[in-house]
This record gives sequence, structure tokens and C-alpha cells, in this order.
Amino acid sequence: MQTISFGFVIVVLFPVLSVNVVGMLHQFWEQKQVKGAMVETENLVVYESIPSPGPPFICYVTLPGGSCFGNFKYCYTKAEARRDAARVALMNSTFNELPCRRITPEFIARSVEEAVITTSGSMEDASDPGTSIGAYCLMLQSNTGKTMLEFQEIMTVFQLLHWNGTLKAFRERRCSRQEVISYYSQQRLDEYMRSHMALDWLQRERQRPGLLSHELQLALRELAEARQAGRELRFYKEKKEILSLALSQASADDLEEEAWRGQETGLEYLTHGGHCMESSMVDPSEHCQFYYQASGSDQESLS
Repeated sequence: MQTISFGFVIVVLFPVLSVNVVGMLHQFWEQKQVKGAMVETENLVVYESIPSPGPPFICYVTLPGGSCFGNFKYCYTKAEARRDAARVALMNSTFNELPCRRITPEFIARSVEEAVITTSGSMEDASDPGTSIGAYCLMLQSNTGKTMLEFQEIMTVFQLLHWNGTLKAFRERRCSRQEVISYYSQQRLDEYMRSHMALDWLQRERQRPGLLSHELQLALRELAEARQAGRELRFYKEKKEILSLALSQASADDLEEEAWRGQETGLEYLTHGGHCMESSMVDPSEHCQFYYQASGSDQESLS
């Protein structure tokens, strides 16, 4: 048996055994839900197979809470990809239950010391939430008792906010890191948040045509590399889905704009006795179907 460590995640590779890893993974999380007084046990683990005319086949599995894993091996069938994704998820799920994978005061002290060394900072920064190390320490302290996977699920939100430029915008508005951490630590990554981020990228696409396609190709490559390295995938997968959503909306806006132009041209042709007049440009922003209403503190960013 071979063990490979990847930051928060450890992948255990072992000879293929005749065990039902898909069933074992479901049973593992079913038992956890029952212990946690969570009654619903259907659709605990969600599988997503990527359409493909032939191998290699790819499958992702999303666990309760949002952690995501994919098949590690080159798979020749969809069933094999599903089993391999379940195997990777099961190994990480069971390893995550070990005491050493929980955030404790000792773990926080070690992590902050490592961060100070890495950033050439000082231990005094740990008590100041206005610094990067202080913000990191605050996040760890606010998640004391949680497992590494649970902490990673929260960190994914902040990774996306940083990638999207939201944290930078909040910093420019002089919002404190403490306020941002306090608010977003309680927020789930849902369709509302995805749509907001997709709108941001849609606006950038209008300013720099072709940006979305470039970023999506980059996100797809990062997702493939992370899957083949055995990492937890939610951050990479969410980036891909947000960019895909924005790109589909950009395409829909282009088609709608062309339809409006054609309709206006035909109307003007008829109105002016068959003499076609130059049609006016329709602002594509009028057709944007994403809506976001910022609430009170208007959630800002960390750096």
C-alpha cells in the first residue's frame, strides 16, 4: 500500500480489491449523518460523470459539506471512474476522522509559527486581525474543533473571493478583515454567490473580449492537474462552473443582441417605406439575467 500526501489531503493507493467502495462510501457518510442527528440519508454522496465518447473517463464525487474528489487513475469505463473517485473520497473521509486532523490549540500554534517563518513576519502579528497572519490565526481559532476537510470547505469560499477580486474590492473599501471573516465564515457557497461572481466575470468579458474563454481553459487545466495529483477539488471545480456560467450568459447576450438588431432593422425598414435606417446599438447590459442585491455591510475582502 502506498500513501501520498497533498497538503490537507492524503490519498492512499492500494491494490484493487473486490470491495464495493461506492457502497462503503455511502455507508460511511450515512452513519455520520445518523450520529449527527441528520435524518435524511438519500443523495448524501453525489457523483458527476463527465460526458466523453471514450477513455479516459472522468468522475467527480461531492461529499456532504461540499468537499469534492475525482478519479485518480486513467479509467477505461465510466463505472471504473466512479469506483476510483469513490475510493479516493473514502480514503480521505476515513483519514479525516483521525484526531490529528482536527484543529486544536496546539495545531493553531504550530500553523501560525510556520506562517510567520514562511512570510518573514512576527508572532506579534498573530494577535492583530488586520494583518494576514492575524487573519489566518483568527480563522483557525474560529474553527477550533473542526476537521481539516471542514476547514477546507470554509477556506474554499475565501479562495474564490480572492480569485474573483472580491477581497481586493473590500480592502479598497477599507473593510476590516475581521468583518469579512466573520460574515463569510457563515455563508454557504450557493447559486446566489456563484451568480454574483459570474456577473463580475461577465462584466470583465465586456471590457476584454476573449477573457472568459482564456480563463476557462486555464481553470480546466488546473482542475485536471489537481485531480491527477489527488487533491481536494472543489475550488478548481467551482472556478470552472462559475466561468462556464458567465460564458453561457455572454453567448446568450450576444444572440439576444443580434436578434434585437435584426428586429429593429426590420421595423425601421417597414416604418420608413422600405428605406433601411441605421439601427441603434442595444446595450447588452440591459439583457443581463444575473441580479445581486448587496446587503448591509456589503461583504468585503481579505488579502
